[in-house]
Amino acid sequence: MKVLLVEDSPVVLKVLRYLVSQNDLFIPILATCYEEAKASLIEYKDDFFAAIVDLNLPDAENGEIVDLILDRKIPCIVLTGNFDDELRLKLLNKGVVDYITKDSRYSFNHAMKVLDRLEKNKNIKVLVAEDSSTSRLFIKILLQQYQFQVVEAENGQEALAILEKDHTIKMLITDYNMPLVNGYDLVRMLRHNERFKCLVIIGLSAEGDSSLSAKFIKSGANDFLKKPFYHEEFHCRVNHNLEAQEMLQTIRDLANVDPLTKLFNRRYLFAEGESAYQKAIASGRLLSVIMLDIDYFKKVNDTYGHIVGDSLLESFSAYLKSAFPNEMISRFGGEEFCILLSTENEESAVSKVSKLFESLRVMQFTECDISITCSGGIACDMQTTLSQAIEIADERLYMAKNTGRDKLVSSD
Repeated sequence: MKVLLVEDSPVVLKVLRYLVSQNDLFIPILATCYEEAKASLIEYKDDFFAAIVDLNLPDAENGEIVDLILDRKIPCIVLTGNFDDELRLKLLNKGVVDYITKDSRYSFNHAMKVLDRLEKNKNIKVLVAEDSSTSRLFIKILLQQYQFQVVEAENGQEALAILEKDHTIKMLITDYNMPLVNGYDLVRMLRHNERFKCLVIIGLSAEGDSSLSAKFIKSGANDFLKKPFYHEEFHCRVNHNLEAQEMLQTIRDLANVDPLTKLFNRRYLFAEGESAYQKAIASGRLLSVIMLDIDYFKKVNDTYGHIVGDSLLESFSAYLKSAFPNEMISRFGGEEFCILLSTENEESAVSKVSKLFESLRVMQFTECDISITCSGGIACDMQTTLSQAIEIADERLYMAKNTGRDKLVSSD
């Protein structure tokens, strides 16, 4: 993604180019004046992810560069040496993403942080629940400036229905005073549902009750904003809450995800997997347990080295996730994996895993084009605990390995 950097100071431009280049996703395109920037926009046909611009250029001293960028619908970050509060508000109202003054080293770091945030936000969906079409439009515009995907709801009941259907929504911004279901009740309903425990929620209200913010947060909201609010305050609150949630997710991943394969680890399997297994028992559903082991994996390490072996484990794990996208998959240890597979009956479970084995026989992994096979054991009869089912599947796995490998054993 190309990022246009417009700055007349050679030193500052060099610093910006270096900082932008630290992110492999970004390609810095440099311009030292208005005309160079205009020429770059024409040359690359306005194909820019964002622009970082100085306001006072030799051939455009009054911020004309901002209009040039915004007219082309390119997110614009202003990085200037002059702080002018009136001008700042004017530019924010025009639609610039941020107005940053070059008063310290942190200013440049902040500009990079905004740029990185814009890139992350492209994949983040935000639901705005607001009965006022004017307020809803205003919030939508602010979110789209930061590259968020925006979904709208006119009341709390509609918001609930949307959240139930769309599992990809990461944030809810909800007004308090809405028909059918107000914002406060909406938050309470969501927080009583385990599925929405990681949803970031920001409450809004124009009402003067000073206790409303505490009421929202005590009911489970992450933050609260009183209307009207400034652009920068809104963006800061939204971004800070997302970053806090992402940090929590990183901590969870460190505890629950295998760093090499990016699959769940054994600890997570026995904690969350047991919970899922008990729910399946209670609801009368079948949850088959499959134990897989890559055949002769030690030969791969001995022949190609551990780096290639690790690459094979990464590629194989990615293939497992693509083959079973909605199932819990974990790295049990070494080259051994466990899958909890939800199907209607045993025949369907065995068929799905058998197809995996068939596809592996014609595949090659890593740059060394390594062919592999697997041995597997499956336990379809529901046991009292997940541990018991894993033990049965593991015994059948070793039976498969001891009777020729490259097979799935489903019974004793």
